[in-house]
Amino acid sequence: MAATGFMPRVFSMPPIKFGRFNFPASRALVMGILNVTPDSFSDGGEFATLDYAINHAEQMIRDGVDIIDVGGESSRPGAPAVSLDEELRRVLPVLFALRDSGKAISVDTYKPEVMREAILAGADMINDINGFRAPGAIEAVKDSDCALCIMHMLNDPTTMQDKPEYNDVVQEVVDFLRERIAALTAAGIERDRIWIDPGFGFGKTVEHNYALLKAGRRMVVELGVPLLAGLSRKSMIGAVTGKPVEQRLAGSLGGALAAVAHGAQIVRVHDVAETVDALKVWHAAQ
Repeated sequence: MAATGFMPRVFSMPPIKFGRFNFPASRALVMGILNVTPDSFSDGGEFATLDYAINHAEQMIRDGVDIIDVGGESSRPGAPAVSLDEELRRVLPVLFALRDSGKAISVDTYKPEVMREAILAGADMINDINGFRAPGAIEAVKDSDCALCIMHMLNDPTTMQDKPEYNDVVQEVVDFLRERIAALTAAGIERDRIWIDPGFGFGKTVEHNYALLKAGRRMVVELGVPLLAGLSRKSMIGAVTGKPVEQRLAGSLGGALAAVAHGAQIVRVHDVAETVDALKVWHAAQ
């Protein structure tokens, strides 16, 4: 066939702004979970000391993690609240140790005071399970350049799994996220700093969780911001596989790939090396 001189157009997507970092929009990002807590549902206490936490973070870096999400308070169902001083004592030493690691650092908190201190210490994202609804939360983050993740949660961790009910779970979660995006942008926060998380397991039944998982791309299109999905090792995995928490690796990998297929740009996971490899193969096949 004779050459026609036609060259296909190549479209390049702008990089994703993420605090100090710019990530390519052409692939999903892996966020590794670093719980510095004694009572998280999956790995509580395992990385609660500074040395263990840093060693685990270093392993995640070797495994190819893009973002490390540091949390100083468990948000598992029924978890008690942690004092401000205790959360700062857990989180800040880890943040100071990792901020020059070459990887983006997210801090998982709903307390405005922790948000302020984390930003000063170099955090690249504030990941708020409460959707920046606490008094002073928006003010704590608005003048920074870090990314902000709004999560949906029904009620609070102590009561969220007490028979959660919705008329239309997808629409109600979309409406909540839309209202919170509007609140942040009304305060002068740039839209390209905002992420959404439907909150798998945070006041949802198994059926609610899978309805939200399948609606990921709809949420991205309707709300116009990128999606973070965190379903690693959760009960929605166990409900389908019948496996206990410590045997949910394969199910969690399936969930991560499904989340990306349905529009997630970040997957928040415990098993970094395996997820990185799974996504490499998945992207190569697209």
